[in-house]
Amino acid sequence: MTEVYCSTGALTFKDGNFILDGKPLRIFSGTMHYFRVVPAYWRDRFRKMRACGLNTVETYVPWNLHEEYPGEFNYSGILDVREFIRQAGEEGLFVIFRPGPYICAEWDWGGMPSWLLKDPDIKVRSNYPPYVEAVRRFYNDLIPRITDLQRSNGGPIIAVQVENEFGSYSTEVDHLHTIREILLNNGIKELLLTSENIFGLQRAPFYKYALPTANFPSMEDGSKLFRMIREWSPEFPLMVMEFWPGWFDHWGQPHKGLDIPAFEACLSGVLDAGGSFNMYMFHGGTNFGFMAGANYFEGSHYKPDVTSYDYDAPLSEAGDITPKYMRAREIILEKGLKPQGITSLPEIPPNLPKKAYGKIAVSQYLDFRTVLSLMTAITSTEPALMENLDYHQGYGQCFGYVLYQAEIQAGTELSFTDIPKDRAQVFVNGEEKAVLNWLSTDKKINLGQISDGSSLEILVENHGRVNYIEYGSNRFNEERKGICGSVKLDEKEIKQWRIFPLDFKSKFLDSLHRCSNWKSPVEGVRGPLVAKTTLHIDSSPCDTFLDMKGWNKGIVIVNNFNLGRYWKVGPTRTLYIPAPLLKQGQNEILIFEQHESCGTVSFIDAPLLGEKVVTKEVDSACYPTESV
Repeated sequence: MTEVYCSTGALTFKDGNFILDGKPLRIFSGTMHYFRVVPAYWRDRFRKMRACGLNTVETYVPWNLHEEYPGEFNYSGILDVREFIRQAGEEGLFVIFRPGPYICAEWDWGGMPSWLLKDPDIKVRSNYPPYVEAVRRFYNDLIPRITDLQRSNGGPIIAVQVENEFGSYSTEVDHLHTIREILLNNGIKELLLTSENIFGLQRAPFYKYALPTANFPSMEDGSKLFRMIREWSPEFPLMVMEFWPGWFDHWGQPHKGLDIPAFEACLSGVLDAGGSFNMYMFHGGTNFGFMAGANYFEGSHYKPDVTSYDYDAPLSEAGDITPKYMRAREIILEKGLKPQGITSLPEIPPNLPKKAYGKIAVSQYLDFRTVLSLMTAITSTEPALMENLDYHQGYGQCFGYVLYQAEIQAGTELSFTDIPKDRAQVFVNGEEKAVLNWLSTDKKINLGQISDGSSLEILVENHGRVNYIEYGSNRFNEERKGICGSVKLDEKEIKQWRIFPLDFKSKFLDSLHRCSNWKSPVEGVRGPLVAKTTLHIDSSPCDTFLDMKGWNKGIVIVNNFNLGRYWKVGPTRTLYIPAPLLKQGQNEILIFEQHESCGTVSFIDAPLLGEKVVTKEVDSACYPTESV
């Protein structure tokens, strides 16, 4: 008989069934990421999961937020993974823990920290020694924080994933052995698993060392994966680790969703096959700040993700019950629970209140020159990449924007070695001359006639590092942002630069608050600029949605919390503001607008995610991109 993995943790398996505490268990799980949902709402979401018939919650771990810079660890607030797991257990849910270190997840660079890219020879997701050393340091800090929460120790964690969809990227199975070893050495005792599509399972089989689980959008694919797993061993239980009930959105493309009949067919098919499932996502939440990632497919192009991670999931971005939730609840009860003798489910918790606070004026702003005057420039003979900047002890800038400034002499044509990544606005003496992005093909810009001593400014936006690439691509190791190579004016290289990292972190926000040079009115003023207004709330705050109609592109910060990007190309037009980010009294709203300002913003009680294009099957190739 073929040698296969056998779990020695609290969760084991036999004859194709999961076994927990000596009894058969079918896992009915849903994904919810603690880092996409404010902590005050975790219990509300857990209780809605339980009311839908789920017994497990699954989460990834974002390395790039927990260790934003080497050795600087953060587990506070929305990053308190231990508290998330503990609360899940208190609410009667088991936990599937997927720590990565690569997580995909439509998250910037699949959760890997950008400082790895300072190494010009980096080979992520491999046994390249500096990468393994970095992973080991992170896991040596992370894993001991949660080992006592394993089921074997009386906690809710029943399974831990080794890497993520590895065979979709590489055949270096030795790297899976390395990750497994680090997990075991740090005290992981529970069932180990991998998750893959059919090609990944074939390329990087690891079933002798971890339970194989499947990722698929329909039972047509699922049946093939289940057959392959059962061919390895009839002992293996069948589980779809990523059953996709919806899909995510890219800027400039339609709002996507999976229709309910297709969702029903796949969920019913898994249950009819006697399988277990994890719905990815059951509750999507939000890509707060600069955390939205991007996709890249060979033969296509870079496609950045929007701020909302609603995902057309059973629970909406704001945690509301949807028709898909109600249908899932019926199917899980009928096909999954009643055969076990469970005939009823907990009452569904009510949706949290939403409020339209109305339209308010935005009257104050700081022009870009004033904003830059609050910062200390980095001087350089070349326009250094974001990750290579002499910033934060030399580890570079992780997220946001970077402004390159130079004094130039008379000339007409500006040229780049490569198109800046990912989106660049080019200004001369404060006048916007061009915008370059991932769809641009011409590396040259006609500036018109410029006189000596003119000021050239190039504002480059990191729009999210690619989180998923196809097998065989090296793009993960090349995801550096900013200006790569040289910038020339009439073929003469520009050599003296002043560089401003615009990461919108607390130090930078403090400088904005201290500034006394705010001007008014803002309506019609050309960006880049920082605008400011105040939302007054008389009573306890409610969830609300910020409608950015009339604005062009930028980010919004509420009470020092970065909500994320808005962009008029859509599909989404609103930014979700959970009530815990607000307070009774005065709430400060900061808007970094890159192009054209508007004199008002509106707070409404429902999201505007764009007209939904519903499909019968999620499509990883997505849709052709409209002009952005």
